[in-house]
Amino acid sequence: MLKFSNLNYTFKNQDLLQQALTHRSVQAAKNNERLEFLGDAVLDLAVAEILFERFNDLQEGDLSKMRASLVNEKAFFKLALLLDLQKHIVVSAAEAHNNGQTKPSILSSAFEALMGVIYLESGLEVVRALMQDLLDLAYPDLSLQALFTDYKSALQELTQERFKTIPTYILKGESGPDHAKQFEMQIFILTKLYATCKAKSKKEAQQLCAKEALKQLTQGAQ
Repeated sequence: MLKFSNLNYTFKNQDLLQQALTHRSVQAAKNNERLEFLGDAVLDLAVAEILFERFNDLQEGDLSKMRASLVNEKAFFKLALLLDLQKHIVVSAAEAHNNGQTKPSILSSAFEALMGVIYLESGLEVVRALMQDLLDLAYPDLSLQALFTDYKSALQELTQERFKTIPTYILKGESGPDHAKQFEMQIFILTKLYATCKAKSKKEAQQLCAKEALKQLTQGAQ
């Protein structure tokens, strides 16, 4: 019986589970496209309910922004990796040759399909509870500001005001295969190293560095 990392759930229908993990490239009798369709709608509602209950001070526009940032391919790909879905997804030999198991589009779709199965088996309340746990893992500081703050811009404004200079970002190194490359970035203000961060893109690594440097500076560490 399959077990998924960070998912406290036991699947009842193994046939539906296998369907959720089967990409259309396999050309099997059943693939995960229909379950993906269902899961997408279920997740839209589940995340909306979570945000509605958790952020009772936010207006409709801000709630919509947050939901849009959490119900999309990038966000579902992040959650799929938390579940190690890449170890279980079934793709064709040709797709596997192209590293299909690690493609964001394929993994995010499989995540939606998986949630579709859970909805069919156990209902919306269970999906919502599982999503609450996963969102807490993926976004420990979940907030409107955390999702939408441009840390690089905020840091640059602060350093120009405080130090009369802007941060310097230096690529320390790259690692991993081409389809899952990691970039290690360092941030210096004047000559001081403030952070070293890794991410799947240079831009994201820079944002992580800027976030850490901003945290240090606003807490008074210089």
